[in-house]
Amino acid sequence: MDRLLVLVRHGQSEWNRKNLFTGWKDVDLTEQGIAEAKQAGRSLKAKGLEFDIAYTSHLMRAQKTLTLILDEIGQSDLETIEEQALNERDYGDLVGLNKDDARKKWGDEQVHIWRRSYDTPPPGGESLKDTVARVLPYYVQHILPDVLRGRCVLVSAHGNSLRAMIMVLEGLGRDEIPGLELATGVPIVYRLNADTTVASKEVLEP
Repeated sequence: MDRLLVLVRHGQSEWNRKNLFTGWKDVDLTEQGIAEAKQAGRSLKAKGLEFDIAYTSHLMRAQKTLTLILDEIGQSDLETIEEQALNERDYGDLVGLNKDDARKKWGDEQVHIWRRSYDTPPPGGESLKDTVARVLPYYVQHILPDVLRGRCVLVSAHGNSLRAMIMVLEGLGRDEIPGLELATGVPIVYRLNADTTVASKEVLEP
């Protein structure tokens, strides 16, 4: 049985390029982000991968990345589920601020804590712990059962919502997961054992 799960962080967004805190703000992909999404599709096609179902968030940058990937692999009609639980971490009062400006306002150390600690949320926003608490029930109740049934599953989402899944998949601790960097538009291919542990992992660098 081919228990395949592919995770893709959306291609570069307009606010990624401008170094702004994005969170739930619904911003589009840049030209580079479009190119990254298309390359992700070509990388998956080169591996001969075909999917049975796809999941994405309610945000345009993840949805558009998925659409471009599916166009490249010839599966534009694939069953797709859009779910708010897979949205990016909500950065609250930081949304729309340039990260350098935020450091000037609150100090390097405080902004670093908000960005990289596990359980300290920014004002009005979510900590990574909060994001994990939102994402993991959906992953366990919906995405993982599809994989364990032998379906090939593609997830196009965001840095922090994907970190939540990877935390469980790879057994990472709360001190390890905040520092995990995920490149935009680069598929991570997991094959799972029947007990949900990872049989293999491959990062499809362009």
